[in-house]
Amino acid sequence: MGLHPAPDFFMCDFADGLTEVPKNIPSDTKFLDLQNNRITELKENDFRGLTNLYALSVRNNKISKVHPKTFAPLKRMQKLYFSKNLMSTIPKNLPASLVELRIHENRIKKVAAGAFSGLGNMNCIEMGANPIQNSGFEPGAFKGLRLNFLRISDAKLTGVPKDLPDSLHELHLDHNQIQAVELEDLSRYKNLYRLGLGFNHIRNIEQSSLLYLPRLRELHLDNNRLTHVPQDLPNMKYLQVVYLHSNNISQVGVDDFCPRGFGMKKAFYNGISLFENPVNYWEVQPATFRCVGDRFAIQFGNYKK
Repeated sequence: MGLHPAPDFFMCDFADGLTEVPKNIPSDTKFLDLQNNRITELKENDFRGLTNLYALSVRNNKISKVHPKTFAPLKRMQKLYFSKNLMSTIPKNLPASLVELRIHENRIKKVAAGAFSGLGNMNCIEMGANPIQNSGFEPGAFKGLRLNFLRISDAKLTGVPKDLPDSLHELHLDHNQIQAVELEDLSRYKNLYRLGLGFNHIRNIEQSSLLYLPRLRELHLDNNRLTHVPQDLPNMKYLQVVYLHSNNISQVGVDDFCPRGFGMKKAFYNGISLFENPVNYWEVQPATFRCVGDRFAIQFGNYKK
C-alpha cells in the first residue's frame, strides 16, 4: 500500500536494501516509507524525535522483533502499515493515537488479552493471512476497541470468533475453515452492515442467527457448502446484496428472499447472485424476486459439476 501525502506534508521515502531504520530522519517528517527493505527489528530509539509522524509503512520487510518502547515518541501517528513481515504477536504499546493498523501476512498465531488496550481511537484493523486459529484469541483480546472495520480473512478459523468489538460495521472472515453459523455467533454485532463469510466450509446457518443483524446491507456467503437459501433472509429488512453463488443450492422457494407481507422490506435488493448452484433457474417462480429492484440484479448461470 502506497502512502499518498497531502502536498504540505513532508514524506521520507527510502530506497531498497536497508537492514535497519536510518538515523537522522528529519523531525518534521509526517509520512515515513520504509517498505520493501530487509529490516529485521525495530529498536527502542529508531523513531526518536519523530513526534509529528502521521503514517509509518514498514510493509514487506523481515521484522520479527519490536522493542516495547519503539513507538513511544509517535504521539500523533494514526496509520501503521506492518503487513508482510515475520511478527508472531501484535507489537506492544502501540500509540494511543492510532486509527488504522494493517498487519496482514505475518506469522501471528496468538492475540493476547489486552493486546489493543488503550487504543480507543482505532477504527480499522486488517489482520488477514495470519495462521491464527479461534483458540489464538485470548478472552479480552479486543477489549476496549471501538472498531468499524475488521478483517481476519485467509486464517485458520473454524468458527466465528467470540467477543469481537460490538461496534463493528464491517466484518470480513472470508477464506477460512468456518463450518457453520450457530445461533449466538453473531448476537453481539447489531451494528454490522457488511458481513463476509465467503470461501469457507459453511453447510448450515442456524435459523434466527442472522436476525441479530438488523442493519445488515450486504452478506457474502459465496463459495461455501450451503444446500438451501438461509431461512432468515425474508426478515432482513435492509439487506440489499446477498452472494450465494458457488454453493450446493438445488432449490429456491418463492418466499426464500422476500417477506410475504407488503411493505415489510425497507430496502429492495439490488444484487442476488445464485450462479454455479445446481438449481434450475427456469423452475424458480418470478414472484420469488418480487422485492428486487431490477431484474438485472439477479445473477443466475450455468452449473458445472
